[in-house]
Amino acid sequence: MSRAGRIRAETAAAARSFLRRRTAVIFTFFFPLLLVLIFGVLVRTQPGGGGLFARPDAYYLPGYLATVVLFTPLSRIGSEIARHRDGHRFEKLATTPLTRAEWLLAHTLVNVGVIGVASLLVFGLVTLVTGADIPVSGDLLLLVPFVALAVVLFCGIGAVLGRVSDSQDGVIAASNSVALPLLFLSDTFVSPDLLPDWFLPAVNLSPLTYFSRGVRAVTFAAPDGAGLAGVGAVGNLAILAVLSVVCFAVGAAAVPRGE
Repeated sequence: MSRAGRIRAETAAAARSFLRRRTAVIFTFFFPLLLVLIFGVLVRTQPGGGGLFARPDAYYLPGYLATVVLFTPLSRIGSEIARHRDGHRFEKLATTPLTRAEWLLAHTLVNVGVIGVASLLVFGLVTLVTGADIPVSGDLLLLVPFVALAVVLFCGIGAVLGRVSDSQDGVIAASNSVALPLLFLSDTFVSPDLLPDWFLPAVNLSPLTYFSRGVRAVTFAAPDGAGLAGVGAVGNLAILAVLSVVCFAVGAAAVPRGE
């Protein structure tokens, strides 16, 4: 079987496996939509009021999208590795031509498809229920590579978490421990001006920061340009692409080949 055939077969198997777990399917789409309803409808933003949610609704769109591209890949890839290891499936895969990079790529493609649909729903719900003023232009097409690259990046990190965790419960605990700080400290819901100056360099160390800043550069037109820290959409996309390649390579090396 050719490399393309191996990846296609593993992708189809991974997709069927995901769709059979109905609870996982429901929460993949339900959790980010719930956040939009809570923060976008119940809490609401108060522009100029100071503190959290003091900016226009469109400013927080990257945060809502970040919940999808962050939590789902970390937990799903890590849990998949833990399940494969518990069932000794990697020992069987080691007897086949399927490589670790091909295995991870196949499962990453499934995540890209699922999270792409979830991101589209989040984008639609944010614009519908919050009235976010998102500029319509050809630059919105950059959201596609931003989402895809972020999924690749966090699938790689998820593979590492799956390798170092000793069980599925350990994967969930580890992924939440990584995802929660990143979600709120990567220029998403908490703007940099609310953080102490000594912590700001750490914000630039988060890969999610380049996703949120890039998405915001595309979807949020600040009247005075404030809050758009970074190097613009294309610059952030380039940084995210480099980080995605590195994380995917590390994640592929972390995928077990048999124990």
